[in-house]
Amino acid sequence: MSGLNMIVCFKQVPDPEAPASALKVEGKEVITSPDIKPVIGEYGEFALEVALKIKDSIGGKITALSLGNNLARDVVKKSLAVGADELILLEDEAFDGGDSHTTSHALAAAIRKIGEYDLIFCGRQSSDWGVGQVGLSLATQLGIPAVSVVRKVDIVEGKARAEEVTPDGYNIVDVELPALFTITSEAGALRYAALKGIMAAAKRQPTVWKAADLGLDPSEIGSQGRVNKINKLYQPSSEVKCEIVEADTPAEAGAGLAEKLREARIL
Repeated sequence: MSGLNMIVCFKQVPDPEAPASALKVEGKEVITSPDIKPVIGEYGEFALEVALKIKDSIGGKITALSLGNNLARDVVKKSLAVGADELILLEDEAFDGGDSHTTSHALAAAIRKIGEYDLIFCGRQSSDWGVGQVGLSLATQLGIPAVSVVRKVDIVEGKARAEEVTPDGYNIVDVELPALFTITSEAGALRYAALKGIMAAAKRQPTVWKAADLGLDPSEIGSQGRVNKINKLYQPSSEVKCEIVEADTPAEAGAGLAEKLREARIL
């Protein structure tokens, strides 16, 4: 089977390697220091790598799809640099403040507009909020089968064969196309972009669709359409106490430690 049309959904996020001091909570929003540069979320990169491996094996077309506002072109173009054939951005202020439901709703509208597709890949979760709902919600809205927490996908006799990660190994699942897969870290890191790919990507411009281009009403998306409500958002605090058990011999130290643990009801 050749000529598969693949769509990879990814998200631009603040660099997860940034120190906690670079983040602060104001009300129900997380404010990131302007010094922290955005990146493609790592699970989106895993999803892209799975699609690239299929393209390497049997060919096909990869459309990279991302939603947000003021997306950094040098960040999102990484998808083109490593081998995606097309980049579509859903970029509109109307998408601000959305949740998993509104995001998947907008992505579904975009995929219907794209038209032909055989495989859709999403990360198992985002690298910022980590909710893990968009992929399966997207499959539900499109009415197609989905397999979650997948480490590998092959095409066998016209079907997708996925390795679904489980706590003690993995399941092999055969799925009729079209289908959606949420990809986990066991799939492996995204390949490095070659200089040729980086230079070619720099010259290309993404296709940009606004909410109106997808026929979406503002009440369906962004902060107006969200169904998940944040009751409270805060940075956790931790307190560490250390008590030294003094003794003349190791035996006495052990006995003293045991006594302290019993007092704390740990033993």
